Amino acid sequence: MACRDVSRAEQVAMEIRQSTGNSNVVVRHIDLSSLCSVQHFATQFLSTERRLDILINNAGVMMCPKTLTEDGFEMQLAVNHLGHFLLTNLLLDLLKSSAPSRVITVASIAHKGGKIHFNDLHFEKTPYDPLVSYRQSKLANILFTRELARKTRGSGVTCYCLHPGVIRTELGRYVQSRWPLASALLSLPALLLMKTPWQGAQTSIYCAVTPGLEERNGCYFSDCRVMRAAPEARDGLAALRLWDVSTQLVDRYGN
Repeated sequence: MACRDVSRAEQVAMEIRQSTGNSNVVVRHIDLSSLCSVQHFATQFLSTERRLDILINNAGVMMCPKTLTEDGFEMQLAVNHLGHFLLTNLLLDLLKSSAPSRVITVASIAHKGGKIHFNDLHFEKTPYDPLVSYRQSKLANILFTRELARKTRGSGVTCYCLHPGVIRTELGRYVQSRWPLASALLSLPALLLMKTPWQGAQTSIYCAVTPGLEERNGCYFSDCRVMRAAPEARDGLAALRLWDVSTQLVDRYGN
């Protein structure tokens, strides 16, 4: 378990050990907003582990105020896409040597209507809108999966992305702080429609362990079945361009 908040992760790890009887649950620190932290985690992992069968890129931030990371990147793009992009590439050789292996990236239905702002990825020239930024980052997740699947075809590594549903977690804390009245009015009906964390994890688990899913390499899932992503998420040229731009942005830590 690679987590930013190690103390909270340790509590969850203890629950997993107790409920499953599996004592081999390890917690390690990673902060996806810091490329240095991502590189440090990957270096540690590669020095101690011989296999990597499944990598689930699950961390994320949603609609936060405009913030730049220590690397100078807009926070949502950095955490939701660039951190996962770098981590996956640093671990890719181990994934290949462990094949058959899988990479699962948690995206969102919010990719619909999104756009990769190639000329202003970090909203330095245009006004920052937290929803526009979030949509960009979630679209990036799907384009990343598409291009990763193409680049690793025939290697034994397969890649999937998914919409987990709207889940009762702390992910929406910035929405609540920005629109407290609307959030309060909508909270009760929304709670009734939201998934529990257990329910929200099911599609990730499905993509991770379902046999015979290799023919769905590069696909987008929701509710444990393949769904057609929005047209902007099926743009192969945009996926390739995003890969190249992302490679340039993380290049300092990519080796």
